[in-house]
Amino acid sequence: MTNKIEFYRHNISLGDIKNASRVLKSIFLSTGKDVGNFEEALANYLNCKYAVGTTSCTASMQLALEALGIGPGDEVITTPLTFVATANAILHTGATPVFVDVEAETGNMDANLIEKAITKKTKAILPVHLYGQMADMKKIRKIADKYKLKVIEDAAHCVEGERDGIKPGQLGDAACFSFYATKNITCGEGGAIALNDGETAKTLKKMRLQGLEQSAYERYEKKFSSPDMTVNGWKYNMNNIQAALLMGQLSRIEKLWERREEIYQRYEKAFKDIPGIDFPKTLKGVKHAHHLFTIWINPEKRSQIREELQERGVPTACNWWPPVHLMSYYKKKYGCKTGDFPITEEICEKTITLPFYPKLKNKEADFIISNVLEVVKRTL
Repeated sequence: MTNKIEFYRHNISLGDIKNASRVLKSIFLSTGKDVGNFEEALANYLNCKYAVGTTSCTASMQLALEALGIGPGDEVITTPLTFVATANAILHTGATPVFVDVEAETGNMDANLIEKAITKKTKAILPVHLYGQMADMKKIRKIADKYKLKVIEDAAHCVEGERDGIKPGQLGDAACFSFYATKNITCGEGGAIALNDGETAKTLKKMRLQGLEQSAYERYEKKFSSPDMTVNGWKYNMNNIQAALLMGQLSRIEKLWERREEIYQRYEKAFKDIPGIDFPKTLKGVKHAHHLFTIWINPEKRSQIREELQERGVPTACNWWPPVHLMSYYKKKYGCKTGDFPITEEICEKTITLPFYPKLKNKEADFIISNVLEVVKRTL
């Protein structure tokens, strides 16, 4: 194979582009009917009562935290094995992130460590459904109820995920999603919040648009009235163009998932029981959303392996290095240091993320597999 494999290709179809073009030819481009239609469709897919479209998962988490009463002086328990946005959203509210380590087999927050991290200042738990596998929401919900805490799920990787018959947003007070360029469904940038409380949903819709009682579309459709601001808010509203791009992908989401499942199984079969290669385990009772496929290798050889794969036409990434607590800002602000969360650090040091998306052809997947096997074998 002479052509370099792309690390990622999105799933936007000609039909999706046509739908977005329809919006572009219409009068209203901002938050309007198309956003409302997408919110209804997403809520139905997730078996939640409400969904609120936003500009990003980061914005979604901040809004959800604030709408649920989290702010300055509060603490929110989360994981350091995540994209920095998870902890940053807590910072945006004025609250303090408190990290707990993760499970060695999955990389998800270790729910058994949560209670030890709870203080009088703790107001919420923010688990991350890493790579597309849900954290133990039943156990997390039980702990939250015991201590009267809110649960906000970072489900940026996990639109399609389930665990023990539970989807994101069904046990949490809110679940937050990302439609960033590399996500399973995408509009380039975008996000959403799924939840089951109607009053909180109303508040979120105001908070995403400067705290105003009416959106521009509502003012356009109805008799003119001056909008009133009743809560604090931001400019975090999804627009109709984004919603139009997402609607078709949402209708195909299970078909896209099935193709990722095929590739995932292809990778797992190839790398299973290979000396020098391991990968996160999918637990029983889990429908993995399959957002990323990562392998774990000798951390001392990771740079060499990545460089050789790049030269062979196989691009890779590291999700993530460094972990959040070892980012310079967090080390300086909170005194975090190497050794604080050893399992997180071990996983971050040994992770390589491989190309993984529905448009990946079998021959491309096999090319990736053969090169990974050859390069890892050479480094043993």
